[in-house]
Amino acid sequence: MTLLDWAILVLRVALPALIMPAIVIPLVWYERRMAGFIQDRPGPNRVGPFGLMQSPADILKLFMKEAFIPANADRLLFQLAPALAIFAALMTFAAIPYGGTLGIGGRQIPFIGADISIGVLYIFAITSLSVYAIVLAGWSSNNKFSLMGGIRSSAQLISYELAMTTAAAGVILAASSFQLTDIVAMQQGTWLGFIPRWNLFPQALGFLVFFIATFAETNRLPFDLPEAEAELVAGYHTEYSAMHFGSFQLAEYLNIMVVCALTVTLYLGGWSLPGFDPHGVIGVLLSVVVFAVKTGILINVFIWVRWTLPRFRYDQLMRLGWKAFLPLAILNLFWIAALEMWRASR
Repeated sequence: MTLLDWAILVLRVALPALIMPAIVIPLVWYERRMAGFIQDRPGPNRVGPFGLMQSPADILKLFMKEAFIPANADRLLFQLAPALAIFAALMTFAAIPYGGTLGIGGRQIPFIGADISIGVLYIFAITSLSVYAIVLAGWSSNNKFSLMGGIRSSAQLISYELAMTTAAAGVILAASSFQLTDIVAMQQGTWLGFIPRWNLFPQALGFLVFFIATFAETNRLPFDLPEAEAELVAGYHTEYSAMHFGSFQLAEYLNIMVVCALTVTLYLGGWSLPGFDPHGVIGVLLSVVVFAVKTGILINVFIWVRWTLPRFRYDQLMRLGWKAFLPLAILNLFWIAALEMWRASR
């Protein structure tokens, strides 16, 4: 590989890693404004026009505050936990295709950090690291309430990962590939001339299970038991302050963007649209816009659900994961297996 090839590879990986944290700033403002709209109140509207400077002001405040570490905490693990949470969120996006392939000077430049053959397995492996970040945060704080939040989170994430990965297995079976670019490619085109060939339609049940499970994976309402203030103070990050606390909040929003992007890739055709074949710089940039719009719609659903539904009890959360979502995900897998056998026999 030449120096230019290495530079292109670094840009493919680095640009999303730099852009995604920057998107969190307006996303926090947007969620606050949406929360105000849903709850019939103004939301942030004092700092800057329309309150746009509220999020930068909060970030500045977090940078200026003292990062307090409890006297009996494990200092190394206490500081490692938030960094691990951000690392897992950013590394996950590396295998997600966020646009078409751009041809420049005889080079084919795919808009994906790393187009690896085991893309789906890689993503689920990296997302599992977020469990360690939360458990380490709870345990290293030397606080029983933080530890309870970490333990709850580990049980919750493991339970819903089973349903989520089983639902994704239906997509893998239909595409006969773990590679996310192959999964996007098999969803291009239409059925009957007008229905998009998205996995959403034959695997509506799998999509429903997968998408709801992502709420539990990101610790968002109605599955935010690890941060249940009513009985756990603030959950696993009770003892965190300043940018240590801000890092967990950053990781939460990064995880929301990642799981929405992954859902778009697996079930909503990724960056493709029926009849849309990106060519040249303009076409590839439009494919990135298509991907961003689809992801943004799902992020809106996350915000809408958070400020609409109440929190589940912990027993309801676990019962839903093991007795409802996992059987439905297995049923979806059997349905897709039967469908693929029928297609193969034709």
